[in-house]
Amino acid sequence: MYTEADLVRIAKRENNKKRSYLVVNRLQGKHIPVSPKEAFQMSGELAELIKKSYPTEKLLLIGFAETATAIGAAIAGELDCYYIQTTRENIENVDYIYFSEAHSHATEQKLVKEDIESIIDKVDRIVFAEDEITTGNTILNIIGILQQRYSGSVRFAVASILNGMNSEARHTYKEKQIDTHYLVRTNHEAYSKIAETYKGDGVYHEVNIASNRMKVPVCYAEGYSNARRLVKGKDYINACDGLWNQVKDFLQLSGKSALVLGTEEFMFPALYISLQLELSGLSVKCHSTTRSPIAVSSEENYPFHERYELRSFYDRDRITYIYDLKSYENVIIVTDAKEKSEEGISSLINSLEISGNSDICIIKWN
Repeated sequence: MYTEADLVRIAKRENNKKRSYLVVNRLQGKHIPVSPKEAFQMSGELAELIKKSYPTEKLLLIGFAETATAIGAAIAGELDCYYIQTTRENIENVDYIYFSEAHSHATEQKLVKEDIESIIDKVDRIVFAEDEITTGNTILNIIGILQQRYSGSVRFAVASILNGMNSEARHTYKEKQIDTHYLVRTNHEAYSKIAETYKGDGVYHEVNIASNRMKVPVCYAEGYSNARRLVKGKDYINACDGLWNQVKDFLQLSGKSALVLGTEEFMFPALYISLQLELSGLSVKCHSTTRSPIAVSSEENYPFHERYELRSFYDRDRITYIYDLKSYENVIIVTDAKEKSEEGISSLINSLEISGNSDICIIKWN
């Protein structure tokens, strides 16, 4: 069992008038470096709740980008149900179902229309996987769109690590017969005031795309599985295991510590590789780059103290971020970006070098 104190850290959003605070889950492997064992244990507990609730139903699990993509994939792997994540990236030759995430800095979300249409009549229930649910409005929005587009008897549920819905939102969900499952209930009433107390006077590094002379080996892995398209849970886990089997000989690791970094929506394969390294005896941390512009601050109890601005691996015109980099004996960047992304690579490597890292490699799976 987890408590709010175990998981929740409150951060200050930057330039977001819709919501001043960000609820940061310290175990999900996104913004804060995490032991992969702890991240998988947390997702596993949520998977058990779903398994007990729907032992005979055929499920489609939908994970929300960016932050819940690893949570969703981990749960789908445990349940071996159908899985697809929402995305903000572009996929060639597909149509989309669009919806919005009102409080986010990057509001557009979408699902591949052909994949939803191929499976919606074959499942009993769609379960939305989130790191946290507050108002529940985003999920109500997508449920409304799906019900309008597709008639049928499919039911809906939400599985989140954190649930901060107020009594009115809970009543709405009960009326609409949408089940909610979660590990920790949170109370958001004080979060805005907490965020306002932080000075935002941490260390900010501007993007640095200067060519780096450091020789960074790259492994181009085969057997790519894209969870932005419909997959079966265990098939996706097996594909990630195939990725690990390809790269474990490539990784000539020295010392006893390693950092594994995912890129934006592409979190789970990085977390999977980091778990295998941790099981082999290494001290491992994992987190990912993110689109979220979070203020950093000097207070000891604040979750982020140093921010590195990056170019995206997926779009050279997009700014992304990584927080609180430390020095490790090995750093492994795991990405599925199809672009050459020289500026994205340079900006991340420069940030890693500033923070004391020199043994860096890249795994490309696409």
